[in-house]
Amino acid sequence: MDATFQVEHAVFNYRAAAVLIKKDHVLLHRQVNESHWALPGGRVEVLEDSQTTVQRELKEELGWDIGVRNLLWVTENFFKYNEQDFHEIGMYYHVTPPDSIKVEIDTFYGEEGNRLIYQWVPLEELKNVNLVPGFLKNSLLKIPLATIEHIVIK
Repeated sequence: MDATFQVEHAVFNYRAAAVLIKKDHVLLHRQVNESHWALPGGRVEVLEDSQTTVQRELKEELGWDIGVRNLLWVTENFFKYNEQDFHEIGMYYHVTPPDSIKVEIDTFYGEEGNRLIYQWVPLEELKNVNLVPGFLKNSLLKIPLATIEHIVIK
């Protein structure tokens, strides 16, 4: 069961995401019917740690066994989506993709069919991408080496 629930007029969501960077490209995904991109990942399940969530989601969505390097950012994100208020706790992990994965320019679908579109985006082009949450456009260009950053987005 996902750690997501309705509270009065808002939705609380606990999400974990993967920062996959290879050859100066970052892997992003979006739902087929949406215009915004995000880092791959998903909702943390109740009684599941967020690092395991990232590994599970990448295995389910792409069939990849990834190595988790370290936690980069913890976010408290307050936003509106489809006229609904959200309060999302986000855990963003720096991960290592398998060596066999090649950076392709074209978009592609994952293991779960055509619900999600994936694309390797050059880091220098992030400024032109509708990427959420917005802090990622700059933060992905300067990955913290040793510290975890706590970011509140309102």
